[in-house]
Amino acid sequence: KTIRDWLERVGVKTLFIEPGSPWENGYNESFNGKFRDELLNREIFYSLKEVQILTERWRREYNTIRPHSSLGYRAPAPEVI
Repeated sequence: KTIRDWLERVGVKTLFIEPGSPWENGYNESFNGKFRDELLNREIFYSLKEVQILTERWRREYNTIRPHSSLGYRAPAPEVI
């Protein structure tokens, strides 16, 4: 409720998908599945800090190194060396 109140105050309109209809939000569902399969299901976390560090490491690799089929197997934002 707090988040919904804040979104309303700052003028953000939200859209909700029907429960049990993941195809209505395919991009997010795909990302969530990759995040779960590639990180969350492979680790046992012992602290919140560990979750934060490993999530940031995964996010950086996902956006700068990992090839994406929708981009012709290139990374979305490759690092400049």
